[in-house]
Amino acid sequence: MRPDIRIDEDMFSCCPDCRLGWLVYEAKPEASGDAIQACFAALLPELKVKLETTPLADMPNLGESRRGYRACGKDPGRWRVSSEALYRRVRQGKDLYRINTVVDVNNLVSLETGFSLGSYDRDRLEGTVTLRRGRPGESYPGIGKDAVDLSFMPLLADASGPVGSPTSDSTRAMVTPETRRLLTVIYSFSPRAELEKALALAARRFETLAGASGLEFGMVERGGE
Repeated sequence: MRPDIRIDEDMFSCCPDCRLGWLVYEAKPEASGDAIQACFAALLPELKVKLETTPLADMPNLGESRRGYRACGKDPGRWRVSSEALYRRVRQGKDLYRINTVVDVNNLVSLETGFSLGSYDRDRLEGTVTLRRGRPGESYPGIGKDAVDLSFMPLLADASGPVGSPTSDSTRAMVTPETRRLLTVIYSFSPRAELEKALALAARRFETLAGASGLEFGMVERGGE
């Protein structure tokens, strides 16, 4: 069933090319197995070499996200898109966090595409989910972080307020071992074709590596899905 996800007009006025990719599915988050580890092992050495010779702003889809932040009024140098934070860890040779199958696949696809992805427990979301700019003074406790300043940041909000962003998600709807019904979002400021490719890849990854069942996906953009 298609989730009720929208993008408000203020976001479109700042970033006419902003889009959201979405995937809904059921899965049981658990410790990552050999298949996920093998995907990281195959990806990371080549990616590290590329990152050593390629400016981050020139990485596919990351430069567009940084420009989207600036258009919204948020400094991407201070508030990094999550894909950039992952790329920096890889470039520095640091280990990536291993959380559970859903979060780990989320990060794998982000590294493969340059997009920021967020995965959320659908049973902790309330009503319509909207991509909008953060209002002055808005914040929430981020996962593994203190309060995240959401002012002018692109963010997802439901009936109870902000719940996620391309920088750091709220603890309110984070994926836990008890989560079963999931929503994964791809935050895009890139051309439609780039998001289409990322959605197809994400669908394959979540089905084969995270055991996703009943998976559906699509996108939200100006003019409709």
